[in-house]
Amino acid sequence: MLTASNNSHPASLEPGDAVAFDRIRLILFDLDGTLVDSVPDLAWCGNEMLRRLDLPERDMNSARAWVGNGVERFVKRFLSGEMDAEPDEELFASGLDLFNRLYVDNVSERSQVYPGVTECLQQLAGGDLHLACVTNKPEPFTSDLIAAMGLAPYFELVVAGDTTARKKPDPMPLHYAADHFGLDYAECMMVGDSSNDVRAARAAGFAIACVPYGYNHGNDIGESRPDLIVENLIELAAMFA
Repeated sequence: MLTASNNSHPASLEPGDAVAFDRIRLILFDLDGTLVDSVPDLAWCGNEMLRRLDLPERDMNSARAWVGNGVERFVKRFLSGEMDAEPDEELFASGLDLFNRLYVDNVSERSQVYPGVTECLQQLAGGDLHLACVTNKPEPFTSDLIAAMGLAPYFELVVAGDTTARKKPDPMPLHYAADHFGLDYAECMMVGDSSNDVRAARAAGFAIACVPYGYNHGNDIGESRPDLIVENLIELAAMFA
């Protein structure tokens, strides 16, 4: 697990700077809610966990609002029915163990790639850009899902939720990816769906583009003021043509 960046004085973007698409050399994609609609599997595992614990099930809308801060927080939200509550420690330990065992066999049973994603990656991979995935989902769930969705060939690097010591919205995973390719931070773009992605990109000095269809705790992603919002990732690919 890495704990620090190797790039001590990189150039970076400041909020409000125009995105120079011809300068971007690395695009980092969030996974859940940006590339893949994974809530059906997450919700099924959450509700099966609750059934086995003799607790009431949760609805799909709640599940969508609860994605985005890692598996541990998602399980806590499913157990408590609240965004930031802390369930009983023993209950949480039992629930997390159950959820992880269920999710191993259900990481991609019901999930689907969003429209335009594969086409976007195909177009971008044919150019001079580096493509990587940066997610808060831990390994091995991350690689299993990417492979099952047919997206693995497009990524030179995958940064999972336990690759570095801290997760998004901390900039560490983004800096790790940029440093891996030896790039200045102003040469990098994050593509995501949530305020966590925007906060991580701002802290990292990256450009940030967002999609409006993902998991942002029920909030309009425009309120987080990303540099760019695209309705479909094909639009993003066209900007790099």
